[in-house]
Amino acid sequence: MDGNSRNQAAAAMLATMACEEEQEEAIRRSKTSRRRGSISGHAIIQRNRVQGNERLYHDYFAVMPVYPPHLFRRRFQMNRPLFFRIQSAIEAYDPYFVQKRDAAGVVGLSSIQKITAALRMLTYGVPADSVDDYIRIGESTAIESLKRFVKVVVAIFSDEYLRSPNNNDIARLLAIGESRGFPGMLGSVDCMHWKWKNYPTAWHGMYSGHIHEQTIILEAVASYDLWIWHAFFGLPGSLNDINVLE
Repeated sequence: MDGNSRNQAAAAMLATMACEEEQEEAIRRSKTSRRRGSISGHAIIQRNRVQGNERLYHDYFAVMPVYPPHLFRRRFQMNRPLFFRIQSAIEAYDPYFVQKRDAAGVVGLSSIQKITAALRMLTYGVPADSVDDYIRIGESTAIESLKRFVKVVVAIFSDEYLRSPNNNDIARLLAIGESRGFPGMLGSVDCMHWKWKNYPTAWHGMYSGHIHEQTIILEAVASYDLWIWHAFFGLPGSLNDINVLE
């Protein structure tokens, strides 16, 4: 075999080896890019959820908590017995809030972590990501907990606490109002303005009120014992309390 033939044979062999290597690399890429149970491109953060649960428990729910009852009342907008009542009812209704282990045997979030995250977002109007560093709960989980919390609370307590007053309630409230010097009074009405960020431009004037920002009004009627008998959300912010009442 002359030199040219040997060179051609060597070139053909190298080309064949290069093609085989490319094929093997393509197979490796296809195997490594295949999803295996988690979200593609999702970064796993080791939040140490157990430590977050222990810190939250010792801060607010232990026998001798770090923060006294008046701070619990301020930050949760309720007292501890009421929180425990809601927690117990929610755990019995929706197993999502029950602490459990995942397929790897790792302990998941507790009910107090999920409920506290939902209450913090409702109480302070903060985004879901802001409760992560203390409660150790991810943004998507916090949003899911909030959605489930609201639905479960309505499903459990609506028949008792979100109902219209019956004849006995009306008679009792009228008697209490008259004894306090307000005959014919069922409760007190008040309105709260919620800022609306992404409002339609065409509704700019309709929802702009005395604070010169676009708002939606929450109207509520409550009796002397803070029992809310009526609530309506959706009136334009250009109205005042008198317009809403009319």
